[in-house]
Amino acid sequence: MIGIRTWGSQLIAVLAGSAAICGGAEPPPNFIIILCDDLGYADVGCFGAPKIRTPRIDRMAAEGMRFTDFYVPSPLCSPSRAGLLTGCYPRRIGLEKFVLRPDAKTGIHPDETTIAEALKGRGYATCAIGKWHVGFRPPFRPRAQGFDHYFGIYHNLDHWETKYFESEGGVPLMRNEDVVLRPATPEILTEKYTEEALAFIARNRGRPFFIYLAHTMPHLRYDVSEGFKGKSAGGLYGDVVECLDWSTGEILDTLRRLKLDGRTVVVFTSDNGPDKGSTGSALPLRGQKNTVFEGGVRVPCIMWWPGRIPAGSACREISSTIDLLPTFATLAGAEGPGDRVIDGRDIRGLMFGEPGARSPHEAFYYHDGQGVLRAVRSGQWKYHASPKPALYDLMADIGERADVAAAHPDVVARLRGIFDAFDGEIGARARPVGQGE
Repeated sequence: MIGIRTWGSQLIAVLAGSAAICGGAEPPPNFIIILCDDLGYADVGCFGAPKIRTPRIDRMAAEGMRFTDFYVPSPLCSPSRAGLLTGCYPRRIGLEKFVLRPDAKTGIHPDETTIAEALKGRGYATCAIGKWHVGFRPPFRPRAQGFDHYFGIYHNLDHWETKYFESEGGVPLMRNEDVVLRPATPEILTEKYTEEALAFIARNRGRPFFIYLAHTMPHLRYDVSEGFKGKSAGGLYGDVVECLDWSTGEILDTLRRLKLDGRTVVVFTSDNGPDKGSTGSALPLRGQKNTVFEGGVRVPCIMWWPGRIPAGSACREISSTIDLLPTFATLAGAEGPGDRVIDGRDIRGLMFGEPGARSPHEAFYYHDGQGVLRAVRSGQWKYHASPKPALYDLMADIGERADVAAAHPDVVARLRGIFDAFDGEIGARARPVGQGE
């Protein structure tokens, strides 16, 4: 099928690849995903932010690899996060439509395998910190989806969701199933999440661990503590991003201090593009959150693993958050589900800068916030099927300004064929969403 793979057929290669990487005797690597919320492509220094200072993230890039063509599977929070955790386009698992509000009865189906569940089978300690937003009923919460420990908020802090909690004193900050603070207010969260992450690293430094640190910031309603307020030339939004920079630096410093840096993979990225109501920027990309233009789904990404990922490097091949699950599983020698299709691919060749490494994706598919397939990219070409057909050469026109469909009818025909084939395949083989009471 177009753009998919079945994990079960790859299991022998997964185990062999892990043994080769780890030399047979070395422990498997730790994994940390730092996922920001609504951070734009140009909101950190190493991706072109003109006013926001991010020296710690920039150092991470200098010591690791920038992925310039890195995508999320949806331009909205809940579907994007569901895709990251399961390695699937959200439409594949029934979570493609809009965002989950606090009264939602759906979530990631218990039959799906999350990154945490795949790694737990290899003895990993697993921790989710921050905004969850992929199911609030008991079967869908972090501890039911493979995480040993959870600290954070299940919801957004925007007015659409906080209104659900007015009679209860506000959105709760949770540790596992216990409320530790109410209301959770935006100015405290980045620092509290960071403290929790550092403590988890220290407690589990003697065993392999996985941390999914899903920041609430800089999603609206964003704010920051007094120690960071008024410090950025980028205004309050810049203050918030500079606090995220501090947080990232604290995590990397802790790994160095504990001598874990040489066996820890850290990925820094965002769940989608910037909200049009914020001052975040996706330039030079066109569009923002909730669009299928590049600014909605192409996000900053840095991968860091000293001694393994080439320092100061850049990858310009197509890759995505849906690739993290199969890649991490391969590195850990973990077994995945053999009875279902996932859309993510193993991108170790890209991460390690192997000569001639190319994207394992024939194409990347762009679904809108309602899960409707709208566009496809293959190589340099991006074809928008609707609302108006158009073709863009992203190598020459990263801002999607010049429609060149008339000059390349052969490219349009090829991409339209790929588009239609995938639309039919995923529609026919989509799995049910989880349903809770």
